[in-house]
Amino acid sequence: MKIIHVDMDQFFAAVEQRDQPELRGKPIAVGHDAERGVVATASYEARRFGVHSAQSIMLAKRLCPQLIIVEPHFQRYKEVSAQLHEIFHDYTDLIEPVSLDEAFLDVTENKKGMVMGVDIAREIKQRILQVTGLTASAGVSYCKFLAKIASDWRKPDGLTVIHPDRALDFIAQLKVEKIWGVGQKTAEKLHRMGVFTGLDLRNMPLVRLRQEFGKMGQVFYDFSRGIDNRPVISEWERKSVSCERTFETDLSKDADVTIHLYHTVLELVHRIEKNDFEGRTLTLKVKFAERQQITRSITVDHILRTKDEILPLAKQLIQNVDYQSHPIRLLGLGVSKQESPPTSGGLVSRQRASILQQWTELELDFEPWPDE
Repeated sequence: MKIIHVDMDQFFAAVEQRDQPELRGKPIAVGHDAERGVVATASYEARRFGVHSAQSIMLAKRLCPQLIIVEPHFQRYKEVSAQLHEIFHDYTDLIEPVSLDEAFLDVTENKKGMVMGVDIAREIKQRILQVTGLTASAGVSYCKFLAKIASDWRKPDGLTVIHPDRALDFIAQLKVEKIWGVGQKTAEKLHRMGVFTGLDLRNMPLVRLRQEFGKMGQVFYDFSRGIDNRPVISEWERKSVSCERTFETDLSKDADVTIHLYHTVLELVHRIEKNDFEGRTLTLKVKFAERQQITRSITVDHILRTKDEILPLAKQLIQNVDYQSHPIRLLGLGVSKQESPPTSGGLVSRQRASILQQWTELELDFEPWPDE
């Protein structure tokens, strides 16, 4: 197998700096400049001050007083993403998008008849620069796990190959935080177990890993040995559609909650229509001012499509939420095909297919951003 992972460098920020020359070389953060705004992407100039994605705008400004906040232009990012995929398809149709700026490519058998994966990755990087004016980093290996790590190894504008003969030595010296699927809470738990590197993880008995992490214990056991049999899947079945909004002012009054719930339902109906989605489970997601989060779900015997079908159910779910004592910071709704809440971390659920279900169950505390 020859797997390439392509990851654009500081994607949103890079697009903004490309399109606005006056921003080049300056510390910028893409996001909404408000009290509760969040950094979607920070330029490398800003990252030197400790600014990073998923960080509050207010904190980012304190860390970097000269930080320039740029409103996102998502349509422009989608257009660039489409250009990337046109390039990818010149080499293979086995493309698994991860986000707008990130994808796996299986080039074991490729349209160019090229033998070396590194040559394909190098050519793709060159074409991306020619077509978009942006740089990308790429990782090449025999599985997705190692290709992903390799693409992050020499950012920005990097190219790293992890050969099968060197994979175990490479993994052995990795910090566990670098292992795909290990978020902050999992890393802390591993540290308490005395596991700090890939070699430490490899030395842990499988039975212990299963006891501590369930079926993800098997995944960690395999990863530490360079085993990852997940294929590159070019088509996904959507499991859910959702939308959410963080409010500038916490909601505690009935009238305010009702109004925002109504508009959230309208947005959800629009997304259902746009994606031609069919689901029977409605999930309400609420994050309170103190950042505690809850979800409430209800499943019906018919497909949920319209406002008249969804709004009464949404009202029913929120009746059991004590928002007068605990004001609402974030409100979200989602419709799914199964009786489980959509994954957090964006307007559209990132649940994919059963092959990725393990990931969503492991790190519920981590909210990924599209280009990080």
